[in-house]
Amino acid sequence: MLTNVEEGGVSGISGVEWDAVEQPSQFMEYWVLEEATLSSMARHWKTGETIPAELVRKIRAAKNFRAASAMLRQVQFATTDLALHDASYTPKPGGAMEVYRATAETCAVRPPLEADAFLCAFSHIFAGGYAAGYFSYKWAEVLSADGFAAFEEAGLSDSHAVEALGRLYSETVLGMGGSKPAAEVFELFRGRAPTATALLRHNGLL
Repeated sequence: MLTNVEEGGVSGISGVEWDAVEQPSQFMEYWVLEEATLSSMARHWKTGETIPAELVRKIRAAKNFRAASAMLRQVQFATTDLALHDASYTPKPGGAMEVYRATAETCAVRPPLEADAFLCAFSHIFAGGYAAGYFSYKWAEVLSADGFAAFEEAGLSDSHAVEALGRLYSETVLGMGGSKPAAEVFELFRGRAPTATALLRHNGLL
């Protein structure tokens, strides 16, 4: 809808690398947990009273419950995916599950249960088109969190700053689609390469 690109093959989300294509949708999710956003739409169905600040705090806390465990889980899945699709991978006794168990040694707090057969249902990397690309979910989270951090730094209560940044985000991330590499598009918006700091902070890990 907001594309500035006339070539259909690289407009919108077309032609955007996998590790960035989820960035805009994840970016929008950050606004939902902002008190101003919630107050504008979350009201008591009878009294019309806006959502209490304490309830907003609880919602945020619930979002971050076991966030580190969830992050490690995704890192293990991505690492397993890359290992299995590496050109040098040679199947051994125990098959793919041995690779899964090996990555757990560095990515999991506890080893998988003996009965764990997760890979049998990991359709993303075997039948879902994400072979060697599952890491893109986590990298898109880095991009979206760092993108939202730009608005936080400018001041979410400063409507003029938010509007100016919103226009820049629209012209770059949303407007350029796949007409330029995603890394270049992000830098045009943010003024620098992405960092994971904002993602860690929003997950309560800093």
